[in-house]
Amino acid sequence: MAESGSEAKRPSRGIYLLPNLFTTSALFAGFYSIIAAYNGDYRSAGIAIIVAMVLDGFDGRVARMTNTTTAFGAEYDSMADMISFGMAPAFLVYTWSLSSLTEAQYGQLGWVIAFVYTACCGLRLARFNVAVGTADKRFFQGLACPSAAAMLASFIWVMTGMGVDGADMVVLTSIMTLFCGGAMVSTFTYYSFKDLGTNKKVPFAMLLGLLTLFVVTAVDPPKMILIASVLYGLSGPVYYLFRFYRKRTRQQRSGE
Repeated sequence: MAESGSEAKRPSRGIYLLPNLFTTSALFAGFYSIIAAYNGDYRSAGIAIIVAMVLDGFDGRVARMTNTTTAFGAEYDSMADMISFGMAPAFLVYTWSLSSLTEAQYGQLGWVIAFVYTACCGLRLARFNVAVGTADKRFFQGLACPSAAAMLASFIWVMTGMGVDGADMVVLTSIMTLFCGGAMVSTFTYYSFKDLGTNKKVPFAMLLGLLTLFVVTAVDPPKMILIASVLYGLSGPVYYLFRFYRKRTRQQRSGE
């Protein structure tokens, strides 16, 4: 009887298939992006990162909807994110543009910038994992890794579609890469959109806005994704400046 009781308390070694299938698909898209960038197919590499971002957005929602959230799934998701949104975008920006810094005798500046982005992504993921269960789920502290990766990937997607050489955009690429890395480890507040799609009611105007966004994005996906990701990336610093200005104004009024 004691032996059967201990067997009953033994934790299950199985994993839930559906959410981890989305995570694995996102990991595969990130891995494919690295292979495509290595082969010089930068457009496909950028698209693969966008696909990974979409798939990554589903795994957590599917796990919560089906009540299959596990510690294993959370750790696996973080490891997959490190590849898809850390290594893959860094390798893409380096092979497409930042490698020209080395060729222009700037030493190892190109891969150093790419590494800074990768390290910031790892720090962002570690901080997110530590704060799970205590942070407000409606907001992110720092730019989310998929959003940072989408900004870089969509930028390269647009530039390659216009026939622009990466070496000609090395300054802007460096600035964007460093901005994305810094935004990930910053304390800027970003809206997470996690309360959308739940049982919580939303205004009808928001529904119309989302439908309009989907329609406009379908017209020219790369440019619209780039515009949306840049605006979202800038929303954190803008909101910070807005709160700082409002707090300072209140202090001045109270001092009077």
